[in-house]
Amino acid sequence: MKNGLLTWNVILSLVAGYLLIAQFSSKKSNTKSMKAAYSDSASSGNKFRMAYFEMDSIAASFDLVKELRTELAKKEAEINTELDRLSKNMQQRYNYYQNQAQAGTLSQAQSETASQELKSLDDQMKNRKQQLDTELNELTMRRQNDIKSKIEDFLKKYNQTKNYSYIVSYEQGLFYFKDTAYNITPDVIKGLNELYKPKAK
Repeated sequence: MKNGLLTWNVILSLVAGYLLIAQFSSKKSNTKSMKAAYSDSASSGNKFRMAYFEMDSIAASFDLVKELRTELAKKEAEINTELDRLSKNMQQRYNYYQNQAQAGTLSQAQSETASQELKSLDDQMKNRKQQLDTELNELTMRRQNDIKSKIEDFLKKYNQTKNYSYIVSYEQGLFYFKDTAYNITPDVIKGLNELYKPKAK
């Protein structure tokens, strides 16, 4: 009986050992095939390199960003001029009706008409302001996306010879350390301004 149990234990130990070895060898081959399938620059032996550029320097020195600021300032001035004109027109109508009311020459029917006219002018001004604000926001978003695309396109060309794994824009509060040896801001500003000159006025 004891010999039977001993034999049984030996057989079970051998089976467990075989299963354990088989399991580990299949994991190694799976790991190798997964590494081969998901090979990137780090596993292929290429050195991981990362560069950055100062976004606030780009905003200050990229000529298209300066052009955008000028364009938006002009658009805002046009909006303010139009809204001032509408506001003055409404104020003039209000003063006109106020003077008539003080002089006692404004009838009840005329007073109601005056109220409707002033409300209509106020609604027109609010609607126009909303329309102009929407147009300004759409212009801003469109031009910002255009500038972002130009930066991305430039960096793709720039990186063809530099072979960085990542190029990021540095912004305070997001990164806590930077090695200035990898600061490519001057290259980016120079390259962007050479490629994308502002429109001739």
